[in-house]
Amino acid sequence: MNQIATGAPPVLLTIAGFDPSAGAGIAADLKTFAAHNCYGVAAISALTVQSTRGVRGVQPVSAEVLRAQLEELLKDIALAGVKVGMLGTRANVQVVAELLEKKKLPNVVLDPVLRASSGMELLEAAGVKELAKRLLGLATVITPNIAEAAALSGVEIKGLDGMKAAAAKLREMGARAVVITGGDLEKPVDLLHDGAEFIPFERDKVKSENTHGTGCAFSSAIAANLAAGRQLADAVMLAKAYVAKAIEKGYPIGKGKGLLNHFYRQQNGQMVHSHSVHTPAEGPVHAMSHF
Repeated sequence: MNQIATGAPPVLLTIAGFDPSAGAGIAADLKTFAAHNCYGVAAISALTVQSTRGVRGVQPVSAEVLRAQLEELLKDIALAGVKVGMLGTRANVQVVAELLEKKKLPNVVLDPVLRASSGMELLEAAGVKELAKRLLGLATVITPNIAEAAALSGVEIKGLDGMKAAAAKLREMGARAVVITGGDLEKPVDLLHDGAEFIPFERDKVKSENTHGTGCAFSSAIAANLAAGRQLADAVMLAKAYVAKAIEKGYPIGKGKGLLNHFYRQQNGQMVHSHSVHTPAEGPVHAMSHF
């Protein structure tokens, strides 16, 4: 029995790492899903030692444990979408690739988390190669930041032209569609390339340090909007508006980067229904940060 028949919300799966500060990774994904009136389930790929000040340590879960989590969930629950984030190891990349090849799951958003903003490696070198080889073509869209797009494509990125070249290369490597987030550029712009055209999304930067987990929230919001039946360009636009406002309404709870306010719409009484179209207010762009 599907979700429409039962009145249940769309169910989205996140496969990612756990952040004890709950600003990034699994916790950020689940909060973003809930903010979009979706129900989130999760398979943990790694435990991290981190706070708002950065990542201090990483302990990937074994491929066997990750596979067991995923198999148990898929025996039980029908999914409307999947967000894939930090995976940690080549073996975990293989587990996720096998799952996606076998199950043909809808609305897969791959956020290729390679390195923490603080510099710590979050996917081993062999895993990066495996991700490029096996996962790019299994996702509906991939959402690398500039550093990740450059690492995966081998293309140097210094501006919009470099982003276009990297996006085109990632398409050649098998990606169906690419969104490169460029919030760190002097003139911030995110770029969507679906093979047919390049679509830039430009806004002003938010003057805020409450940016911990923005990349996670962005990719999860895209997954939620795709699961609601929206076209990719609309899903990206809505996700950008959501994250920008979540940064603007965010708050510091520690001594490092502050956290997004994932539930600002609910707090303002602006309930968002998965079956209705939400028109975002104009707001600024942001720098996407992973962990």
